[in-house]
Amino acid sequence: MATEPYSEPLTDAMTGAPPGIPPAPAGVSIEGRSPWYLAYRRLLRNRTALAFGALFVTIVLFVLAAPLWATRVAHTGPDTTHTLQRITVGGQKRDVVSPDGQPIGPVWFGAGGKFFLGADGRLGRDELVRLMYGGRVSLFIGIVSGIITTVLGVVFALIAAYYGGWIDGVFSRIADIIWAFPVVLLGLAIGTALAIGGLALGPITIASSSVWIPILIIGFVLTPYMYRPIRGEVLRLREREFVEAAISQGAGSMRIMFAEILPNLMSTVIVFFTLNIAGNMIFEAYLSFLGAGVQPPTSSWGTMAANGFDHVYSDPRLTLIPAAMIMLTVLSLNVFGDGLRDALDPKAKLRLEVRTGRIEPEGAVETEGV
Repeated sequence: MATEPYSEPLTDAMTGAPPGIPPAPAGVSIEGRSPWYLAYRRLLRNRTALAFGALFVTIVLFVLAAPLWATRVAHTGPDTTHTLQRITVGGQKRDVVSPDGQPIGPVWFGAGGKFFLGADGRLGRDELVRLMYGGRVSLFIGIVSGIITTVLGVVFALIAAYYGGWIDGVFSRIADIIWAFPVVLLGLAIGTALAIGGLALGPITIASSSVWIPILIIGFVLTPYMYRPIRGEVLRLREREFVEAAISQGAGSMRIMFAEILPNLMSTVIVFFTLNIAGNMIFEAYLSFLGAGVQPPTSSWGTMAANGFDHVYSDPRLTLIPAAMIMLTVLSLNVFGDGLRDALDPKAKLRLEVRTGRIEPEGAVETEGV
């Protein structure tokens, strides 16, 4: 008598499907999603980060529109003086700068767009035009110096952490020496020295008034702040299985560092780069406010706040407006950077909350009374 072979029904454990989810029908493939796509979807759900990201984009568009506003509306440049000029506001003639040196305040559209936010001081320059052009300089310095600190920090961290030994020791000690100095005082000392005679390195000569002086200062001083955390990540990734597999296949050191380890660092690098721009803009404002950053006649938000400090009691807007632009830009970048970090590494926030005691770690057992 023939009997049918025993057939045990497949369970979730056998099929590999999560509990409660039916397995895919035969012949149907399930399309996986890349980590970048999943991070993009997580970022879309963070409305706060998206709102502040949109604010940063708005600020960028605002400063990029500077030539259009200056030529089509204000009909003046950022360094054009109007000390003795009179303009018509609401049918009345008004001095751009009064005989006692008081600049005209905001006239909005009363003069056809001219001096929308008033004049900047005794020179009578258009405040809004200078604000837009100064924002271009501040953003340029923040972004370019952020690229420099990111590239130098990542390259040095890869080489030092991967090879280890005396190479790691030399790189780490140099970073410690730079880190030992108060960052603002170190930047101020270098900026003051270069603001007098400029920079001359062999065939390379940079004038003291060039914006590349504060860019290079910020890139040099803040590189250790990028080097340290990236080095720690490389030390962790160096011991992973995919690195051992690449070594067993005969891959060289450069391929392992830049083709195996670096792609796994990209999420961390992107987040740090975003936050670096904000930190570098604040640092540039420090240097410019103290006279060691952007040099006249070029203006940045930091130099505008410093120039307006002479009128802080009679006309505080000259300091508050550029300071508010710095605050909004830095705040938007920091909030968007935090949201980007949570999207690219959702476990980072959980680990932070566990370390700070805001939530209990998974699997924690109550021991009170035991």
